[in-house]
Amino acid sequence: MHQATLSEPFSLRGKGLHTGAELCATVCPAPANMGIVFRRTDLAGQPSVRALACHVGGTARGTVLEQDGWKVSTVEHLMAALYAAGVTNCTVETDGPEVPILDGSARLWTDAIRRAGVTEQEESQEEYIVSEPIRLDNGKGSTMVIEPCERYEVHVTVDYASPVLGRQEAELHDLNDFDKEIADARTFCFLREIKPLLQLGLIKGGDLQNALVIYDKRMWQWTMNRLARKLGQPPIDASQLGYLSELKYENEPARHKLLDVIGDMALLGMPIRGRLTVTRPGHAFNTWCCRQLLDKKTA
Repeated sequence: MHQATLSEPFSLRGKGLHTGAELCATVCPAPANMGIVFRRTDLAGQPSVRALACHVGGTARGTVLEQDGWKVSTVEHLMAALYAAGVTNCTVETDGPEVPILDGSARLWTDAIRRAGVTEQEESQEEYIVSEPIRLDNGKGSTMVIEPCERYEVHVTVDYASPVLGRQEAELHDLNDFDKEIADARTFCFLREIKPLLQLGLIKGGDLQNALVIYDKRMWQWTMNRLARKLGQPPIDASQLGYLSELKYENEPARHKLLDVIGDMALLGMPIRGRLTVTRPGHAFNTWCCRQLLDKKTA
């Protein structure tokens, strides 16, 4: 296979999930062998970092790339869209510490990449070809089994101790189906997580338009009213457990976790030819697996 870049640049603007600030990301074509590079245009010297697992500096509610004390957060949805489109070289210029969360999925990124177009480059692209099964286990219930396969396939299982969101599965057999099956699955969180996340200074830009919020543990109505105000939402009935946004798919949370796996594993820096079966994925686990594969490749 060959390397590829965008045919023309594009920009998308929106809120940062954690800062709540209005941000712009401009994705530009890049020469062969450059990889995916993120550049902070708001900082002196416009420093840049290549999107590789070795540069992951945090995984709290998103994947964070960090270098020399500066960072860029929430890169996984854009990375998934670029990977699915076959883009191996581009520069992502951001005017702040985050990539915009947009609608909480990869849909707007995927649509923008399609409009911009993808141009194949002359140079060949290195692949990570799985020749024998690999099992990765963090000892905390998360596992990834990678098996030989002629193409890239992903199967994800999530399992939460929740009366609303329990065990779900999602799978993708062909990256060409990413657009119609995975791209518009939104990120999610439990309502009971919101207060502690806000206390940590996170999700200031979160709302019911860019995330699925799951209400699975009853709270007093006055507590619900306070959280609704913090989210900028009208009053919510605290007597009814369930999703506070309408689902696009019955298994939308599992589909979004699969999206995250693709975006995080793209930090390998090359396409994978193999089948990934992942149980209880998360950004910390996904990027740890990515580093293990890089170590195996180096060895």
